[in-house]
Amino acid sequence: MKNNAELIFIPSPGIGHLTSSLEFAQLLINRDNHLSVTILCIKIPLTPFADSYIKSALASQPQIKLIDLPLVELPPQESIHKSPEHYICTFMESLKPHVKAAIQNILSSYPRSGSQPVVGLVLDFFCLSMVDVGNELGIPSYMFMTSNVAFSAFILSLLNRGIEDVFNVSEPDLLIPAFPDPVPLSVLPDAAFNKDGGYAAYYKLAQRFLDTKGIIVNSFSDLEKYAIDALSDGQSHAPPIYTVGPLIDLKGRPNPNLDQAQHDKILKWLDEQPVSSVVFLCFGSMGGFAPSQTREIAVALQGSGVRFLWAMNSPPTADNVDRTLPEGFLEWMEGRGMICGWAPQVEVLAHKAIGGFVSHCGWNSILESLWFGVPILAWPIYAEQQLNAFWMVRQYGLAVELRLDYRRSSDLVTAKEIEEGLKQLMDRDNVVHKNVIEMKEKARKAVLTSGSSFISVGKLIDNILGRN
Repeated sequence: MKNNAELIFIPSPGIGHLTSSLEFAQLLINRDNHLSVTILCIKIPLTPFADSYIKSALASQPQIKLIDLPLVELPPQESIHKSPEHYICTFMESLKPHVKAAIQNILSSYPRSGSQPVVGLVLDFFCLSMVDVGNELGIPSYMFMTSNVAFSAFILSLLNRGIEDVFNVSEPDLLIPAFPDPVPLSVLPDAAFNKDGGYAAYYKLAQRFLDTKGIIVNSFSDLEKYAIDALSDGQSHAPPIYTVGPLIDLKGRPNPNLDQAQHDKILKWLDEQPVSSVVFLCFGSMGGFAPSQTREIAVALQGSGVRFLWAMNSPPTADNVDRTLPEGFLEWMEGRGMICGWAPQVEVLAHKAIGGFVSHCGWNSILESLWFGVPILAWPIYAEQQLNAFWMVRQYGLAVELRLDYRRSSDLVTAKEIEEGLKQLMDRDNVVHKNVIEMKEKARKAVLTSGSSFISVGKLIDNILGRN
């Protein structure tokens, strides 16, 4: 027998988006037994692990059904280099007929009655064009923002500029309602300056925010009270904000690239290290560096003397080690460091040996670091990460600054800068450590019964089910 209220999730297939989307789906069905969830799975060759990740995450959740959307032709490959955001939005637009057909098929499986069995679409930021499908079928849409409230406010602020107003570099700073201080243009996402469709994609997404019944955010009120208040003052015309996080996959789903022996080897090595002595370097699923930058990191590790676990997307091989690492580095690091291709990030950050995290400042990584009380050395690389890093370092003192406006295509961070950053990161007297531990306690309280996110989820469910 079907539950009497079904939600249809349409997540973006990127792993960083899927993780929190699936956690949220499970949270909802565990919270209210009137709800069931169907996830429309988007197939794209750029994210080959998405399918296995979804099936692993939902293996024990019979209340969550999966429907695979058909493969569609991708936009021209060269367009992804001009603007990843425009590429993704163009791809999502091409899926609309298939999404409509899938939802109509779901609706037809219900007996005809007066009430609408599908009570809402839950759309990823990049899937907001699917609001049109919901409107055609009489189903309200909610946006699930896998980033933060502050980024949502930045996107909404574009509506005050106009669709043609790509940011003028003569302006040094920008006033964004969710930020207490002016924001340097140098930390805005690349898309904000992109005339090949990036800015236009962001602007169109901002317009669709206003067509939703609510913005659901993987964050919590103690972390983003200023931004939440700024969007709730009535002047931004934003829909209601529901902070429902932190949503963290504490089980740490297996990566297809990591065999169990490598996983065990990493954790065994950490078990042998002193408490809070190891720096974890990890830059996300898309965060790699050129050999020249990799060498600077290695020289900095040698200079700082810290113990380290370094996750690289492409670890050095016998053929290229001389180009990517200083001579003798692998021999030098024996006993004090470890390089791996992929690491179980949640398990690593939870380990007592970890004392600091050199991170690209992706939002999931930030929330995981706060959950486990591990301070970050901020090294943003792409998307909204520069904005995240600025916010964490300058506004809230929750991370140590390295290079907030770093751009992979043009910048080289020197070994001297990195070494100094590592020393600050591992300085237990640094105020960042105290701030992060305090926020760890607030993050964990937020999801407890009567916590701010628990209450927010309840209000959202009431809204979805028409109880308020």
